[in-house]
Amino acid sequence: MLESLHVKNLALIDEQEITFTEGMNILTGETGAGKSVLIGSINLALGAKAGKDYIRTGAEYALVELIFSLNDQQRERVREMDLPLENDGTLILQRKITAGRSICRANGESISAGQLKNLAGCLLDMYGQHEHQSLLKPAAYKKLLDDYIGEKVVKMKADLKDKLAEYRKYEEELENQNSDEAVRIREAKLLTFEIEEIEDAALNPEEDEQVEKRYRKLVNAKRMKETVYAVHGLTGYENEGSAGLVVGHALREIKTLNDFDEDIVPLIGQLTDIDDLLNDFNRAMAQYEDSLEFDEEEFVQLEERLNTLNHLKDKYGDTIASILKVQEAKQQALDKLNNYEAYMSVLREKIDKQKLEILALCEEISKLRKKAAGPLTKKLKAAMIDLNFLDVEFTISVEEQNEDFSADGYDRVEFLISTNPGEALRPLWQIASGGELSRIMLAFKTVFADKDETDTLVFDEIDTGISGKTAWKVSEKLGRLSRNHQIICITHLAQIAAMADTHFMIEKNIIKDRTVTSIREITADESLGELARLLGSGKLTEAVLSNAREMQETARKVKEV
Repeated sequence: MLESLHVKNLALIDEQEITFTEGMNILTGETGAGKSVLIGSINLALGAKAGKDYIRTGAEYALVELIFSLNDQQRERVREMDLPLENDGTLILQRKITAGRSICRANGESISAGQLKNLAGCLLDMYGQHEHQSLLKPAAYKKLLDDYIGEKVVKMKADLKDKLAEYRKYEEELENQNSDEAVRIREAKLLTFEIEEIEDAALNPEEDEQVEKRYRKLVNAKRMKETVYAVHGLTGYENEGSAGLVVGHALREIKTLNDFDEDIVPLIGQLTDIDDLLNDFNRAMAQYEDSLEFDEEEFVQLEERLNTLNHLKDKYGDTIASILKVQEAKQQALDKLNNYEAYMSVLREKIDKQKLEILALCEEISKLRKKAAGPLTKKLKAAMIDLNFLDVEFTISVEEQNEDFSADGYDRVEFLISTNPGEALRPLWQIASGGELSRIMLAFKTVFADKDETDTLVFDEIDTGISGKTAWKVSEKLGRLSRNHQIICITHLAQIAAMADTHFMIEKNIIKDRTVTSIREITADESLGELARLLGSGKLTEAVLSNAREMQETARKVKEV
C-alpha cells in the first residue's frame, strides 16, 4: 500500500506530508483548491513527464516522494527489475525536478523515469485521465481474461512457455548454421585439429590434481636438496675455503705450537672440539641429503605434463572435466558438419514438429478464452449497468493470430464497448472521458477483486457527471472494494465522501501574499461538517447534519456487509 506522500515546492504546495491508511482515503475540498495537484504529484513520482512549470515560483526545485509497503508479488516484481529493496519490503520512490532535468531514485539509488513507469503498474492503479491505468494498455485485457479462467490456463501457458523455449533454441541453432560449403570445410578442419589435440593428451578427469600435488612435492624436495647441498659445500671438505677444510688446516697449524707453550693446550682442545662437531655435522648432513627423494627424470616429465594440461585449460576450460565436455561438444559439431544434409533435415523436422505442438496448444488456450469470454462479458456488463451504464454494449473479442504466437498464445484480445445507444463498439482504451473510464474501471475491479494483485487504487474523476442513485451505487462499490484494497479517492460528492475511513481536506489559503495549497487529515466532526457542505447547503442546519450522519451510517453498514 501507499504509506505516505511527501511534496515540496510543487505548483501551489510549499511542503506537505500526507500519511495514508488502509481502507478508504477520501480527499475533498473547495473547487480550485488544488485537488489535481495531489494526483499530479503521484504521477510525477511514478515517471510522468515533468516540466519546469511544476516548480513552485521562487523555488530552485520540486520534490515528490512516495513510500510503499509492498506485498509478496510486488517485492518479486521489484527484484525482477533489479531495483533496490529494503529488508522490510519498503520502497521509497523520489523524484527531484529542476529547471534543466529530473532525478529519480528508488531507495536512494538512481533509476530512470522509464523504470519508474514500468514499476508503476504493479504499485497502484490510477483511474481518471492518467497514464497509469491498466485498462488503457491493451496487453492487460488478455491477462484479465486469463485471470478469470484461472489455474487451467496457467498450466497450459507454462507448458507453452517450455515448448516455445525449445522451439526458439532449434530456430537459433538453424540460424547459426552456415550454408557456405567452403566455410563448413574450414570449420571441420579446425574442429578435427582441436579434437585430436585433446585426444592426444589422453586426459584423466582427476589427473590435474594428482599431477599438481606430486609436482609441488618434487619442487619442494628439489629446493631442499639444493639447499642442503649448498650448506654441505660450505661446511664440508670438498670446496676450497669450506669450513671443514679451513678448521682442519687451522687445527694442524695450532698443534705445532704444543711443544713451545703449555698454555696453548686448552685452545687446541677447543679447536679440536669444533673440528669434531663439524665432522659430526657433515656426516649428519650427508645422511640427510641421501634421505631426500628427488627423481630428476620424473620431475621433468611432470613439468611437461603440467604444461600440456595448462595449455589445454587456457584453450578449452578451467578443469579437465570441462575440457572433456568441450571435446564432446566439438565432436557433436563435427559429426553435424560431416553429415550436414541429414543434420539439417532432422533439425527442420524438429522445428516443424515443435511448431505444430505450439499451435495446437495455442488453439486449446484460444478455445478456453473464447469459452470464458461469454460469461465474463455478462459479469462485466452487469457490473457496468449497476453503475448506471444502462445502455452499455460490451463484448470481448478473441482473434487468432496464427503466425504471431508467444508465451501467452496467439490470441489478440480486445475489450470493445459502446456506452451510448447507436454508437459502434470500439476498443476500451480509446474511451476519452476520464469519469466514464473511472466508473468502468470500478466495475471491472469489483468483478476481479479477488484476483487483483494491486493493493492501491487511486480514483480521480469517478464522480464526474453522476449524482443521486448512480452516486450511491459508485459509493457502495468503492466501499466494498476498500475492504481488501487501499482506496485513495478525490470526490465532490457527499455519497462517496461518506465512505471515508480517513478523510483529508484540501484547502487553498493566502499566506504572506502567496497562494498555498495544503492537505490535512480532518477529525470526525470536521468530516461531518464537510459532508454537510458537499450536500450543497449554505448553512449547517441540524437537518443537513442529520442527513450527513444518516449517510455515514448507511456507508458504515455497506462496508460491514
